[in-house]
Amino acid sequence: MGRTDRTPRQLNELASPAGKRLGRSAAAPGRHTAAVVTDRFDRITWRDTYEQSAGLRDLAEELKQRHDCTFDLLTDAFLAAYKVRPRLRERAEMDLSRLVNHQVITSLVESPEFAELRRETAGDPYAAAMAVLAQAAALRRMLERSRDAQEETEQAKKAQQDAEGAATAVSEALQQAADEADEDGTVPAPAADAVQQTVEAAEAAARQAAQDAAQALTAAAPGVRAAARNAAAKAAEAVREEAALMRAWGVGSGELERMPFDQRARLAERLRTGRLAQWAELIGRFRQMARGERARKVENATGELVGVTLGNDLSRVIPSELANLGLPELRAVFAVRYAAGELMLYDSQGEQATGQGAVIACVDTSHSMYEAGPGGVTREAWAKACALALLDQARHAGRDFVGILFSAADKIQVFRFPADQPAEIAQVLDFAETFLGGGTSYQTPLSAAGELLEEEFNDAARARGDIVMITDDDCGVTEGWMRGWNDAKHRLGFRVFGVAVGTPRVAEADSVLQALCDNLRSIEDLTDVHAAADLFRVI
Repeated sequence: MGRTDRTPRQLNELASPAGKRLGRSAAAPGRHTAAVVTDRFDRITWRDTYEQSAGLRDLAEELKQRHDCTFDLLTDAFLAAYKVRPRLRERAEMDLSRLVNHQVITSLVESPEFAELRRETAGDPYAAAMAVLAQAAALRRMLERSRDAQEETEQAKKAQQDAEGAATAVSEALQQAADEADEDGTVPAPAADAVQQTVEAAEAAARQAAQDAAQALTAAAPGVRAAARNAAAKAAEAVREEAALMRAWGVGSGELERMPFDQRARLAERLRTGRLAQWAELIGRFRQMARGERARKVENATGELVGVTLGNDLSRVIPSELANLGLPELRAVFAVRYAAGELMLYDSQGEQATGQGAVIACVDTSHSMYEAGPGGVTREAWAKACALALLDQARHAGRDFVGILFSAADKIQVFRFPADQPAEIAQVLDFAETFLGGGTSYQTPLSAAGELLEEEFNDAARARGDIVMITDDDCGVTEGWMRGWNDAKHRLGFRVFGVAVGTPRVAEADSVLQALCDNLRSIEDLTDVHAAADLFRVI
């Protein structure tokens, strides 16, 4: 059967539908390599974070061996966690080579676990970067499961590029056909067939490649979704744990936001690996308890709270009495009881009003403080947690804090935290992590504490400081030293609180610690932070 000659117009009609289809799949504008819609500021934030994070750069280098589009994938993962309301592009808007990225990020963002994660990371570049690093293993698994799909999308991309070339060839063939047209306006059959075959071949190759890529992505989808949920859950847990760790050590969100990325990363690593890292939860509970006791503290009351009594001192009225004022029908009853002096009040005894001078924590760091009590909590951990809560207490009251670590007579280390200067977290950690070892001497740390209080009295005319002696051992002091100590107490008006940690005998009535202290208690259950709660009502 003979072939029919065609006019140039017929060739144009043949090529136009195919050319348009090829144009839409190959050269249409708006094809994106990023799944998450971003603005210039988002991109600046990502670039700055990436440049500061060695972990992100190392991860990008590693994943690059498996996946050519790694940088775009990490960018999307970061911005999905960082943006408050991340918006994803439609699949049809994506460059074919980034369809796997789009599937991975879509699976992440649509998981319920990712919504929980974003509560911790939105607006915080460091937390978002940490979330990406926490998802590293899952990203590797998702890319592995999507390997076939990635190969298919790359082939589809190549077919698309071939189609672009075919579209160009069609255009050139049309021009050549027009040049070769006969005098009657027809194009020889061989030229017409060449144009038709070029169009059909390019269109068929692009269509088949796109179908193969779609099938491969569909096959990989269930595994990617499952891995995405696990990744988001793991990342959320990691971010929450670090946030809790920071809170336990007293590092506030405002301080973290001002902290450079690399400094924050080093701090997090130190908190995770330091000597007291495993006791962060205990430290956090101690500080939380102290905050609660401050809230319950009775202003202008003297001494330690010991119960409830009756009277008409409105500064000591218990909350349930004050609640009666909120009920119109009980206000008259409140007035009658007030007039009769029968309101229920907090009762206190034995202690002077809250001090004004420095708060000094003398913490025993002799070898025996390594010993663990109930729940595996060491004496050192309990003592350091108590001391850190006392640091918070002093700062809340606008008082200087001094931490004195001691053991043998020649081993002492002093950490000063003036009220008018920030308590740098690095210095706080140095104080908490230092352990001297050796034996125990009372005279050395108490003498140092007395000298500091005398210096404060001479320089600022502040008296009535508070010394808290935390130890697990008893030791003697000389008679001459004791006389000098009592003279200093009388002159400077400071109080001494004693805490015997894990050794009740140290707090017995005839002990040296009993003779030194105005207020002494013994702590046996080291998991119980409330055993020292009364300290934070009177200091």
